[in-house]
Amino acid sequence: MYTEQGGQGPDLLLMLHGMGATGAVWSPMCAEASARWLALDLPGHGQSDRQDSYAIGQYAASVGRAVLPHVHPEGRLVVLGHSLGGVIGLALATGWFGVTPHRVFAAGIKIAWSDEELRRMETLASQPAKSFPTEAEAWARYLKVSGLAGITNAASPVVARGIAHNDNNDGWRLAMDPRANAVGKPPLSELMTLARCPIHLARGGNDALVTLEQTRSLDPDARDLGPHGHNVMVEAPGQVWDWMASLT
Repeated sequence: MYTEQGGQGPDLLLMLHGMGATGAVWSPMCAEASARWLALDLPGHGQSDRQDSYAIGQYAASVGRAVLPHVHPEGRLVVLGHSLGGVIGLALATGWFGVTPHRVFAAGIKIAWSDEELRRMETLASQPAKSFPTEAEAWARYLKVSGLAGITNAASPVVARGIAHNDNNDGWRLAMDPRANAVGKPPLSELMTLARCPIHLARGGNDALVTLEQTRSLDPDARDLGPHGHNVMVEAPGQVWDWMASLT
């Protein structure tokens, strides 16, 4: 699994990105981090290896194995997840996957799924990766899929590892394994009930994928992080740091 890390100390902040993105989306927050941090590309994303399937439990097991060597026996593990990464954080909070976080923060988890949305994800998972003749076209598609269009551009470190050459080097594709779209609707209420550590949820005030009411159905104290969209950690890293600091 591809990882990047920095900082010092016994405590560790693990940052988990959302579907279609890479660990690079945390670069604005990493630049402001004062403690030890670890950001990774989830399986099937960026430069990490692909898996045979992408159920939430399989994601959590892979992440748990990758993170365990970095956890100091006298330190605290805090997980900060975005969207899909937040769901994986909730799975880790059960303690079933080799590590038990001290706290989990999750922003932008999509809670309501329609049958049509789930069918569309299954269709995407069954199709081969689309090939783009030019690098610019592939970047444009990646920015749209990752929700970063209009926020940043292809030259930003935030989008690193988002695209790759086709296997035959004829054109470009998104780095994400299309089969990762088959993750399905996560059992969020069950994961919240099984959590062995405090869970804190939030969303950007302009996030089109989830409402504050939906988020507070799982966490009554869920936070609105201001007039920002789905990728609030890119738009306003300071807001995310402030939210976390207010609860630790």
